Amino acid sequence: MSDKHDSADDQGDDREPGTLLEQMGGIGGLIYSSVPIVVFVLANTLWGLMPAIWCALGTAVLITVVRMVRKEPLQPAISGFFGVAIAAFIAYRTGSAKGFFLFGIWASLIYGSLFLASTLVRWPLVGVIWSSLNSHGKGWRADRKSVIGYDIATLTWAAVFGARFIVQRWLYDTDQTTLLGIAKLAMGYPLMIVALLVTVWAVRRADKRRHLLESDKEPEESDDEAEARLRSKYGDPAAAEH
Repeated sequence: MSDKHDSADDQGDDREPGTLLEQMGGIGGLIYSSVPIVVFVLANTLWGLMPAIWCALGTAVLITVVRMVRKEPLQPAISGFFGVAIAAFIAYRTGSAKGFFLFGIWASLIYGSLFLASTLVRWPLVGVIWSSLNSHGKGWRADRKSVIGYDIATLTWAAVFGARFIVQRWLYDTDQTTLLGIAKLAMGYPLMIVALLVTVWAVRRADKRRHLLESDKEPEESDDEAEARLRSKYGDPAAAEH
């Protein structure tokens, strides 16, 4: 029985980094998402705002078509297209090239605030999202070490979004459009990959502890009883602050 659990754990650990990356569109998706930004910045420098908007939109459409032809996952491409479309619309309405980055700037503030707030109320978003996607329930909250791991991962995401907002908002206010484009690329997926690595660490840590609990679970013991036993062993993370 324990050998099966160990085998399942090993397979799960091997899949986790790949699954997270695949949800972002894989390595190709990371590259594709950067192309419209580069095209916009270059076109704006050479020809001005309107040609830059059309070039960015055209590039996003072309990427979507290429992914369809190659039968690659469409969700990242479609999401990327709508992101470029919203950014282009804001740039058109504001009449300024820097408006192309405004949506992403404020989105970073909102996301960062949500991730930070979730740790303050002891429901770290990384744990909530992962357990919801995999139907793991809320038992992880009874394990203080799992909660701490998810807190660290969630705060890492909050720091990434917070850094993006602070730096890019300053560049926006000082009208440095070219540097704003460079900052968006440099602070985009490179920082996200760092946050993903921390997330994978937290997920693996929590999942191993969850599997350990399940392997020790008595045949007639309910999930609530098992959770209560874990809570008595490790303490209540919500009460640990007091």
